[in-house]
Amino acid sequence: MTDEQIEAFVAGMPEGMGALNDKLGIVLTEVGPDRIVATMPVEGNTQPFGLLHGGASVVLAETLGSLGSALHCPPDRVPVGIDINATHHRAATSGTVTGVATPLHTGRTMASFEIVISDERDRRVCTCRITCALIPRERVPQ
Repeated sequence: MTDEQIEAFVAGMPEGMGALNDKLGIVLTEVGPDRIVATMPVEGNTQPFGLLHGGASVVLAETLGSLGSALHCPPDRVPVGIDINATHHRAATSGTVTGVATPLHTGRTMASFEIVISDERDRRVCTCRITCALIPRERVPQ
């Protein structure tokens, strides 16, 4: 997708990228059926010891996996996260991290993605897996 198509994709979501993603500085850079990519600054997203907060990594992963699930979702369904896990491999203390989500399974009622988060030197910081249920749109609370 071009930058304009990514903007249109985000604009088509009920809450855009969502307030939390905006606060964390998450920026989508690539959206496609087999790969969704976003960046996030380390600065402002650290824990008390100055390291990238593991929760921030999980937010980035859930965002990418949920967007990927939405791309594969039938039009009458909406993705909702039902499981996510993370393995933190190394610390990041500065710069930007990049998350890349790739599909593991995309079915009619469930989608799973692997998300690899890397630092600017392309070293793996975190690996996550998310599973989303693809529920009927009318079941989503309003």
